[in-house]
Order: sequence, then C-alpha cells, then structure tokens
Amino acid sequence: MKSFNIMLRSINDVKDFVNIVNKYEFDVDLSSGRYVVDAKSIMGIFSLDLSKPIKLEAHTDECDDFIKEIERFIV
Repeated sequence: MKSFNIMLRSINDVKDFVNIVNKYEFDVDLSSGRYVVDAKSIMGIFSLDLSKPIKLEAHTDECDDFIKEIERFIV
C-alpha cells in the first residue's frame, strides 16, 4: 500500500483526479479526519474538506504509472 497527501484545489482538479483514478483496477481511498471515501467517487470526494491536504492510500505496491499521473496533486 502506498500513501500520499494530495490537494484538490478546484472542481476541475476533482474531475481530472477521478478520471485518472478510474483507469486503475486497484482500490484508492481518500481520508480527511475520520472520514474515508472511495477516490473513484466524485460525490464522496466533494463530501471531504478540500481546503486541507487529503490523505490518499493506494491499495497496491505497483503504482508507478499512477503516481506519475497524479504527481501534480501530490503535496
């Protein structure tokens, strides 16, 4: 499992992020405080506090391509 902090600063960032995550078979979770949502769910992401960094957990060990695609969101 890989873990990062990300920032989604706009509605377009959220849409782009969800489109990237949905290309991959493995599960990705986002957590903010005690809330955890599926990163493939645009509605779930909008339920989080997007003004602060969000913790991302990718449930795989082979995610180099995924990391390259989301590196603009990683803080």
